[in-house]
Amino acid sequence: MSQPPIILGIDPGTLITGFGIIRVHPQTPQVLDYGCIRPPSKLTCYERYLIIFNSIEALIEKHHPDVLAIESQFVYRNPQTAMKLGIARGMALLAAARKQIPIFEYAPKKAKLAVVGTGTASKEQVQRMIQLLLHLPHPPTPEDAADALAIALCHAHTIGVKNRLAVR
Repeated sequence: MSQPPIILGIDPGTLITGFGIIRVHPQTPQVLDYGCIRPPSKLTCYERYLIIFNSIEALIEKHHPDVLAIESQFVYRNPQTAMKLGIARGMALLAAARKQIPIFEYAPKKAKLAVVGTGTASKEQVQRMIQLLLHLPHPPTPEDAADALAIALCHAHTIGVKNRLAVR
């Protein structure tokens, strides 16, 4: 019997990139790791991108995820901010692509809907539901780590639904 899949969830950002890694067991997902990548703000944006890339590559080497689930970019009012976020996302996509890891993208509202039941949930609601769903002793902090776990759980839910439909 093959091992249950491991999902690496990423909430990209230039100052804080959240990550959450879960193993999908039939009864309940198991948290393997979560946290944030925080490149020092005094570094140039290029140096921060390199830290994000190297850190995600190290997570991939350590946990050997089967898939990467990442928050899709939404439109910002400030094009400069959107571009910087897009590059941070690109670092995660590149790290996964280098290891030939399949990539799945989810809108923030879809991830919130999957874990809380509404796409307009607050950050605190997401943190609390992640705590309950993953049987954690306390809500995951910071918010970026909780968001990354929500993205991973959203993918787990999506593949679970697809698998159940395929059986019919």
